[in-house]
Formats: sequence, C-alpha cells, structure tokens
Amino acid sequence: MACADGRVLGYGDAGFYGAAPATSLPAPVVAMAATADGRGYWLAGADGSVYAFGRAPMLGSAAGAVLSEPVVAIAPAPSGRGYWLAAADGRVLSYGDAGFYGAG
Repeated sequence: MACADGRVLGYGDAGFYGAAPATSLPAPVVAMAATADGRGYWLAGADGSVYAFGRAPMLGSAAGAVLSEPVVAIAPAPSGRGYWLAAADGRVLSYGDAGFYGAG
C-alpha cells in the first residue's frame, strides 16, 4: 500500500523494495502498480513523477511537464517493460513498451 507521503506498507508476502523520499516529494503519491513477478513496483505522483523500486524499471515520467489535471493512476504493461499514467482529464501518457491507444 502506498501512502500520499511516499511511504510503502507491505502486508502478507508483499515485498518491500523501497519508498519515495517523503521530505522532498514535489506532489503527493496517488497510485501504485506492481510488476508482473511481484518483485518491484512503481509509485506515481500527482505531478506525473514516477518512482521505481525493486525490479520495476524506470522508463520516464511526466515530472516537469505541464498537465491540465493531476495524474490519478498508473498501470503496468503486461510485459513489465512499460506503464501508463492516467490524468484526471482522461489524458494517458505511455512509457517503455506500453502502447498508446488514445485518451478520453
């Protein structure tokens, strides 16, 4: 489970691979996605920042980009080599091998 301040809490057999630097987050963490093998995860900030931990590759982020609305979700590509960020206005940003199929 990811907290807005960047902390990550693991329960059961969920591994802990790191947490975002709470003292320097430019925006709250709003979403988390696990890798297919469960040995890593990404955290997404409302400003489009992405933080990668464990086996989750860092493939880019929207940090510093001008977004009309904040990012509200992150989803991993089936391959584990990409992810999508979704903004509140329906805009979708793709990274790695996550294909772009349009936005709402």
